Amino acid sequence: MNRSLDSLEILLVEDNPHDAELVIRVLNKRNLAHHLVHVPDGQAALDFLFGNGSHTGRDTHKQPKVVLLDLKLPKVDGIDVLRRIRADERTKKVPVVVLTSSNEVRDISMAYQLGANSFIVKPVEFETFLEVIGDTGSYWLKTNVVTN
Repeated sequence: MNRSLDSLEILLVEDNPHDAELVIRVLNKRNLAHHLVHVPDGQAALDFLFGNGSHTGRDTHKQPKVVLLDLKLPKVDGIDVLRRIRADERTKKVPVVVLTSSNEVRDISMAYQLGANSFIVKPVEFETFLEVIGDTGSYWLKTNVVTN
């Protein structure tokens, strides 16, 4: 679901197509997915954020309002993606919400150490999943205030 990148709001980094579809559906239902880009792996996320690979030439001054980042990703894992986001001037202030199935203490600790703004364990129960995703999207896109 790639729409106008001029008003990019969400970068969804999720390798599980079923989870990605659910997240997009929930955000659509709450009118929050109008400007969402979904990428299926860590390398694609980095290429998008930094204008490399298939995203060469993308204006990297236009960054998402929030990155929803899974940790267990192919090619480049979510911890490395987060590390690189925080290390670059163009992206270091972009809010990153880790949205993962991992509830391992070392993953949570590492994510926060590297500058994650939030860590959410994907709920297993369907209705709870819908509620958590919807509330997360509402908070980061409607309530949270950011500066450039």
